[in-house]
Amino acid sequence: MSALLQDYAAVVGEDVIDQLLQLAEPLKGKKVVHINSTRVGGGVAEILTKLVPLQRELGMDARWEIIPGQDEFYQCTKLFHNALQGRTAVLSESLKQAYEEANAQCAEEHRALLRDADVVFIHDPQPAALLPHIHDRKGKWIWRCHIDVSHPQRQIWRYLSGFVAGYDASVFSLADFAQMLPHSVYLIPPSIDPLSEKNRELPEKEIRETCELHRIDPDRPMMLQVSRFDRFKDPLGVVQAYYLAKKFIPALQLVLAGGGASDDPEGDAVLAEVQAAVKGDADAHVLFLPPDAHRTVNALQRAALFVLQKSVREGFGLTVAEALWKGKPVIGGNTGGIRLQVVNHHTGFLVDSPEGAALRIRYLLHHPDKLAEMGGKAREFVRDNFLITRQLREYLTLMVALVHGANGRLVLE
Repeated sequence: MSALLQDYAAVVGEDVIDQLLQLAEPLKGKKVVHINSTRVGGGVAEILTKLVPLQRELGMDARWEIIPGQDEFYQCTKLFHNALQGRTAVLSESLKQAYEEANAQCAEEHRALLRDADVVFIHDPQPAALLPHIHDRKGKWIWRCHIDVSHPQRQIWRYLSGFVAGYDASVFSLADFAQMLPHSVYLIPPSIDPLSEKNRELPEKEIRETCELHRIDPDRPMMLQVSRFDRFKDPLGVVQAYYLAKKFIPALQLVLAGGGASDDPEGDAVLAEVQAAVKGDADAHVLFLPPDAHRTVNALQRAALFVLQKSVREGFGLTVAEALWKGKPVIGGNTGGIRLQVVNHHTGFLVDSPEGAALRIRYLLHHPDKLAEMGGKAREFVRDNFLITRQLREYLTLMVALVHGANGRLVLE
């Protein structure tokens, strides 16, 4: 067992790593390619940063490429993201052309790599239209959807599913998101890496220094949401919940920490709205962090008394698993993948409104014993269900089934 795998064994147990080694044996030397739209910003990039090296560690020839694009391409894929999560949107011919041209150019640039790969993972809508350009592909192609497509705008879904239908399999994060497609559909939730800079243990001194650097009082209660500045993350709802709770708990502090992603053109506008909503409040901190601020996020999550993820749509919400792993109860929006992680009244609370969030904030602040109990349950729940070794095991199982000709189990009929 390599040193890297031994490090994971110390967290999850040697039996888990032995199982990974056994599953990977028939895949040794296989060419595996992952393609998404960005190397920094967002949960997909975070997962691939760790998943691809682990696949290499297990003997696969794993690669990670991105699909580049111009402004119109990102406007189109942001429209896809919003429409697949239920917003009304109109796809113009010019945006459609920009999307298809970016996929055609990416396919041409990586033609040999994609043609010869044994397994190709295409992540989310941005590169979904690559497949029709690789007519002589040798391997299996998997479309991995990370977003909440439980109630997509039908016109946009019909357009995208025309590309996705040709894949050999699709993967969704949970059953509510899965769509009818003419191939096997699998359910594999995302995960976090316990050894990453964002999740490993930190000294108490560093946690306090991080708070003081950002003018946060480490000795007063602090509530935190970490996410991109995206309307689906509902940062303005978090601000509203904070002000409702602060009427009863004057010492309460708020931290909204996050950044942007190169494929999200709306982030600056949402950030400006949040900054305006808390302007002049010395206890409300809006932190726009660089993509590599992993230790800062880690320290803030550990300093928080509890964490919020008040999304109104959420594919999974890696920040929920991160907070739970650190023993922090999460007050989360009652939606999507948050429901998979927040077991109501056990690892946190599910809420449907800012008022509901404020009520739970007050409850946790006034019941420290319950807060500690929920935090203990939260960490073990993530250990059992949402660490990267579990996701890697399920990917390996899927790859073995596809590469060696087994018929994948069709989840939807």
